[in-house]
Amino acid sequence: MGLYDSVILPCLLNAACGTKPIARQREKVVPYARGHVVEIGIGSGLNLSHYDAGSVDRVTGIDPDEALWAKAATRAARCDFPVERLGLSGESLPLDDCCADTVLVTYALCTIPDPVAALREMGRILKPDGEILFCEHGRAPDPSVARWQDRIDPVWKRIAGGCHSGRDIPALFTQAGLHLARLQQMYIPGPKPLSYNYWGAATRGT
Repeated sequence: MGLYDSVILPCLLNAACGTKPIARQREKVVPYARGHVVEIGIGSGLNLSHYDAGSVDRVTGIDPDEALWAKAATRAARCDFPVERLGLSGESLPLDDCCADTVLVTYALCTIPDPVAALREMGRILKPDGEILFCEHGRAPDPSVARWQDRIDPVWKRIAGGCHSGRDIPALFTQAGLHLARLQQMYIPGPKPLSYNYWGAATRGT
């Protein structure tokens, strides 16, 4: 791993994902987490301050990036609930079926190599009455913006740690057999090809 991937990129991702517009998006979903939370793509721990400590028993964070976790560990130490981390991607989780009250995924489905496999795993570990809370950037509804997403994607993936600019987030949930119980979407402040957001909650398919 070179200097860019090990040092520069984690700092850039932490800064980019910590902007005020994205923080406001996190505030729309993270406080609804409850019980045992499995957070997919915990990264540098930017969601930790948004949890309702009175509703959360513990957080199991999933993320393969050691450099980002070094930043998350400091934030985790300030939490009023235990936070542990499993250093792997989300496509294969060493967790029991139906073990999580809540699965949280924010700004991670863009980067996971096989997002449908990861979503199926989220459904597997979710309790029958649990929710997958999500907030992601993805495919814009405007054809002109979507075309720009397609144009920039090959370069953007290389400089942004594998991030895809225009994945169809609702379609990924459907392909994984999950039910979208709540879904909102809009542009947030920022470059349009990178700022169309989807957020809400999903449940296990029936």
